[in-house]
Amino acid sequence: MSELVDLVLEEAEGKMSNAEEALRSELATIRTGRASPAILERLHVEYYGVSTPLNQAASISAPEPRLLIVNPWERQMLTVIEKAILKSDLGLNPINDGQVLRLAIPALTEERRRELVRSVGKRVEEGRVAVRNCRRDAQNDLRKLEKDKEISQDDLYRGQEQLQDLTDRYIKQVDEIGARKETEILEI
Repeated sequence: MSELVDLVLEEAEGKMSNAEEALRSELATIRTGRASPAILERLHVEYYGVSTPLNQAASISAPEPRLLIVNPWERQMLTVIEKAILKSDLGLNPINDGQVLRLAIPALTEERRRELVRSVGKRVEEGRVAVRNCRRDAQNDLRKLEKDKEISQDDLYRGQEQLQDLTDRYIKQVDEIGARKETEILEI
């Protein structure tokens, strides 16, 4: 098969891999019944007048399954971080002991679990759409190469078959990531 087809497929696989990784990091921020430092990753705090990700202003650890500890690099940041957590939509109430912030992760209600599962489903569908968009772009590239007579019609068909196999594989991985996250949410 043509090197050009291989290049198109390689580029498509890279984009699909990026879409899968984006979904993984997106789902990591969804709160489950367990403490995970990832749920605070999207949080930003004012640090010397600059909006800074929380994990760049403090260390975040999970010493117990239902407890997060936020240890700021500078003590005066405690109240700023506390306010940012209270303003967020995480539904967490930090306990400030003057040294660190303790975040007790409450058990999720059944209603909240269902809400989170719907949110996961929506994000997984967005991941599938992203993978399909990568396929569409690669198919357009292959068709253009064939139209410009840079590859044969046989190469086009073989490339499209391989592209569909690649797409199916990534869609399956996206679905598995979503199913694992849903299981994690529904676990009591």
